[in-house]
Amino acid sequence: MFRLKEIEKRYIYDTNSAYLILPLILVPILVELGFHMIYSGFFELHKEFFLIIDIIYIVLARFMLLDSALYVFTHTKHATTKALKHIVLLYLEITVVTILFYAIVYYIFNPFSLFHLSAKLSPENLKDVYEHKFITSFYISTVTFTTLGSGDWIPQTLYAMIAVSSEVILGVIQGGVFVAILIYGHQNREES
Repeated sequence: MFRLKEIEKRYIYDTNSAYLILPLILVPILVELGFHMIYSGFFELHKEFFLIIDIIYIVLARFMLLDSALYVFTHTKHATTKALKHIVLLYLEITVVTILFYAIVYYIFNPFSLFHLSAKLSPENLKDVYEHKFITSFYISTVTFTTLGSGDWIPQTLYAMIAVSSEVILGVIQGGVFVAILIYGHQNREES
């Protein structure tokens, strides 16, 4: 009879390194932000390519690191309560890193060219929104990742739709996995 061999290649090996490695996901997008500022003409010619690469990168990076981190936390020798606290902190960090990643992407690609503002704002508030492009991008990313969907920002390009779709999928999957792990941890605590 054939046995399936479990893949043991992990990118995170202990709980302490998980908290240090996850913010490193932002390094490529920060390099891209600097590249955009220096070579804006080249970037504008190839912005669709950069956007697709950004989306592929964040999806793959999140799944590889999340898989490794979950493996580490489910195989720790800590008490279940302590392991659950680590998982909650890990998920909080993954959420913040992902929202920040997409916020930087929206900022680089100009949220006002990717999205249409459908909300009716006073001229003063509208001026504030346009002057604070990163805060606007962070808001759009937060509302999208959490699947809140307030409807005030509507994607107006195909690439914006792709970016929003990928962020929503990551948010939904992360929420579902988080609930499953909490239930699993609670059941294991009752059995102990």
